[in-house]
Order: sequence, then structure tokens, then C-alpha cells
Amino acid sequence: MATPAWRELSPVAQSLYPWLKLEWGGPSANNNGKIRLSVRQAADCMGCSINTAAKAFRDLQGKGFIHVQEPARLGVGGEAKSPCYEITELAMPGQVSGRKQYLQWSSGNDFPVVKANHPGPCRKREKTEPRLKADDSAVIHFDMHPRRTSQK
Repeated sequence: MATPAWRELSPVAQSLYPWLKLEWGGPSANNNGKIRLSVRQAADCMGCSINTAAKAFRDLQGKGFIHVQEPARLGVGGEAKSPCYEITELAMPGQVSGRKQYLQWSSGNDFPVVKANHPGPCRKREKTEPRLKADDSAVIHFDMHPRRTSQK
């Protein structure tokens, strides 16, 4: 909390960090690097909107507190998978200490951010042929109010 990176975090990102640490299994079951918490789950936990939670994830990544090990994806069966996060403060399995990237952070030099809702570049859509307009030629129109002709 005494680092410049922590002081630059938004209050929402500061409140998200403990929720991510709760997903860590502890030193005996060290699952660091495989921590999954979706943006929707985080929004529910913190009582905020999904967009606010997504900004908090980006802020934590930019300041070096978390790192995306595996981006979000849509599984083969159509089930989405949230990203796998590494908390850089904690040691990864088989390591003695964490990378603590937040110690190397400086103002204006954020770390690269992987967006949770769109991990890859946009694909341009191919242009399609214009649709034909509806053709009413087979419809018979009845004049419900025929004009009266006046006979003089």
C-alpha cells in the first residue's frame, strides 16, 4: 500500500484486489497464475457495474498488480472462460517469490493491458450484397374510401 502504484490505483481497483486474493488457494494449494474471477463476478462482489469492474481489472494490470496468464475465450462447447490471472505479489508454483511488477511501475508507464471482454484485434466484416427491397406487386390494394363523384 505504500507504493506509488497502489496510490495511483482507483478506489474500485483497490477494492477488487482483495477479492482476487480471496481466489488464491494459499501457499499449500498455490493456484497463482490460474486465478479466475470474471468481470461479472467481480461486479457482483463489489456491488458495481460491469464496466466499472472491467476498468478496475485494467487498472490493476496497468499498475503491475496482476498479469493475465491466459486470456478470456469461448470454449468449444460455447461456454465462456474468464482469464487466468497471476497476482504478481505472490509466488507462482515452484518459485520462491513473486515478480512484484508494481515496484517497477512509474507514472505514465503502465504495463500492457489485456482487455477481459475483447482479448484480440477486431476482425473487419466483409461487405455483403444489399438485400432486395420488398416487392408488393402481388398485393391487391382495395380502395376503402372511394371518391364520390358529384353529379351536376
